[in-house]
Amino acid sequence: MVEFIQIIVSGLSAGAIYALAAVGFTLLWQASQTINFAQGEFVMIPAFIVLALMTKLGLPMWIAFALGVVLSIFLLGAIFKKLIVEPMLSHGVLPLVITTIALGILLKEAAKEFYSPLGQPFPTMFSHDVITIFGAAISIGDLVNFFIAIGTIVALQLFLNRTQTGRCMQATAQSPEVAQVLGVDIKKMIMYTFLINGALAAIASLLITPVYLAKFSNGEILGLVAFTAAIVGGFNQIKGALVGGLIIGVVDNLSAAYFSAEYRQAVPLILLILIIMLRPQGIMGQSEGRTV
Repeated sequence: MVEFIQIIVSGLSAGAIYALAAVGFTLLWQASQTINFAQGEFVMIPAFIVLALMTKLGLPMWIAFALGVVLSIFLLGAIFKKLIVEPMLSHGVLPLVITTIALGILLKEAAKEFYSPLGQPFPTMFSHDVITIFGAAISIGDLVNFFIAIGTIVALQLFLNRTQTGRCMQATAQSPEVAQVLGVDIKKMIMYTFLINGALAAIASLLITPVYLAKFSNGEILGLVAFTAAIVGGFNQIKGALVGGLIIGVVDNLSAAYFSAEYRQAVPLILLILIIMLRPQGIMGQSEGRTV
C-alpha cells in the first residue's frame, strides 16, 4: 500500500506537468486550428535556454529561470506565430502540421548540435527532502511540481472565465467572425494564445527537466505524451487536457511498476486507442456534430 501511494503521487506530479503541455495543444487548436507537433520540443528548449544563460553568461539560477521564461514566451509564442503559423496557415492545416514536425526536428537537432548530445543535469528549484504521508515517503519536489502545475492551469481557467480579455479569447476560439463583428481584436487574442502556450511550455520545462535531465530527445516523449493526454481527455477542453494528463501520468507509473518498465510507453498508446474506439471526443470532450 505504501509503494502504491508513492507511485500514485509521483504519477500525479508527472501527469500535471504533461497536462501543461496538453493544454497548449488545446489552446492552439481552439484559437487557430493549429496542431503543433513541435510542442514536445517547445517543452525541451526552455531548459537549454536556462542552461545557456547560467553556463555561458554566468547568470544566477533565479535570474536565468526568469529570463529563460521571458525568452521562451517570445520565441515559442510570438516568433513561432509570426514566422511559422501565419505564413503557413493560409495553405491549410496539413502543410502547417508538416511544418511543425519539421520545426520539432530542427529544434531537436539544434539542441544536440549546439549544446550537447548528452543529458545535462538541471538545477531544481525545490528541496529533495521527503515527507511521510500514511507511511509513504513522498518527495517534496513531486508535491510542489503538482501544485504549481495544477495552480497554473486553474489560474489560466480563471483568467479565461473571469476576465474580459479571457472571455474575448474564448469568443475568438468559438466564432472568430462573430467576435470580430462584436469588436474583438481577434489577431491580438490569437497572439495572446500563442504567448500563453509559450509560457506553459516554459513552466513545464522548468518543472520536469530536473527529473529527466536536459536532453535533446526529451521532446519526442513529452510531445507524444502531451498529445495523447489531450486526445484522451478531450481535445476541445482545457479541463479534459488536465484530466488526460493526470490519467496518463498515473497509468504510466503503474505500468512501469507492476507491468514492465520496458513497455511503459506502449500503455498510454493502448489507452489512446481504446478512447478513440469507445469515446472519440475524449473523456471530457464534447461531440461536435457535422452535417454531411
